[in-house]
Amino acid sequence: MRVATANAQDRAVDSLQRRQVGLQTAQERLVSGKRVARASDDPTSAARAERALAAQARTEASQRGLEASRSAMVQTESALGDAVNLMQRVRELTTQAGNATYADAQRGALAQEIRGLREQLLSIANRGDGAGGYLFAGQGAPTQPFIDAPGGVQFRGTRGEAQVASSEPLPLSVDGETAWLRAPTGNGVFAVEPAAANAPGAWVDSGQVTDPAAVTGDDYSVVFTSAAGGTTYAVLRNGNPTAITAEPFQSGRAITFDGISFTVKGAPATGDTFEVTASQRELSVFDTLDRLAEGLESSSQSDAQLTQIVQSGLRDVDSTMGGLISLRSRLGGILNRVDTVESRLAETKVLAQTDRSIAEDLDMVEAISDFQNRQTGYDAALKAYSTVQRMSLFEYIR
Repeated sequence: MRVATANAQDRAVDSLQRRQVGLQTAQERLVSGKRVARASDDPTSAARAERALAAQARTEASQRGLEASRSAMVQTESALGDAVNLMQRVRELTTQAGNATYADAQRGALAQEIRGLREQLLSIANRGDGAGGYLFAGQGAPTQPFIDAPGGVQFRGTRGEAQVASSEPLPLSVDGETAWLRAPTGNGVFAVEPAAANAPGAWVDSGQVTDPAAVTGDDYSVVFTSAAGGTTYAVLRNGNPTAITAEPFQSGRAITFDGISFTVKGAPATGDTFEVTASQRELSVFDTLDRLAEGLESSSQSDAQLTQIVQSGLRDVDSTMGGLISLRSRLGGILNRVDTVESRLAETKVLAQTDRSIAEDLDMVEAISDFQNRQTGYDAALKAYSTVQRMSLFEYIR
């Protein structure tokens, strides 16, 4: 078959161009370190790399949300630590107020310090998060979430907790109303309080549960009658008489019925009543301190009245402080969970990066070998072309 010079020339040039393109592609891969630079290079691997890239992006977004949650929880835990320290100081002052040697002026000074601590606690409850929000605003508040209104401190935020917008349910804030205004009254099961019209001769402790299965949750009234033969008491349940109608009273001896027990001390007068109600989550830190300060500022209190103020104050301070401590412990658990989630997200990100690398990254050893082979082939083709190019009739004629 006759091979024309022009045909051989075209075929040689075409071969050189193809080899040059292959060499350039191998060089580009070496420079970029990527085996798949375009979807057309390997559609299957390109799709796999895209999925891995999307997983990596989601993981990085979750990590940013996790860091935001960690920052908010660390600040909130610190704020609660400050609040617990202040409440400990309030408890110390309340205990001091029970000293029988203190005069009204000294108790008034203690009340003023308690009011100052109350203002510091309100400042902590309204503490900002450094990003324009508030630590205890719940799901958000345009202004400070706690307002010191005439009727007491009120919560103006949105109840609940703001959550990180990711697959990880991590909080960005704390429900301030629950933290500061919703501690359980009484001892957590029931609350016993003297009636406002009682004579100033007796006081009652916080009581305790003796039989949880027997607790009814109903309202009770313990009504005393004092006569020449001694003092007795009757128990009413929801306003109706019970089997206890004229039980002899002895100061300091426990009064027990329906699984609950409490102690009345002193000398109750006829008509003195102590109300027993089921505990409710409605005890405010600020109202507790307001009542305590007001009680300590009252002058000419009897020993029984002063003891009642101190006992009730300690009970409520312990309850509200316990709520803050419990919340602080919960935040510690959240921070531990944040650390666990952080480790898992880091592992997920590494897996996504590895999967993407497997799909699109270049095997450098193989790529260098391929590049050298292509370069050698191109050089050989170029030399062959230059040699064949001189084998023409024109070269012989010349």
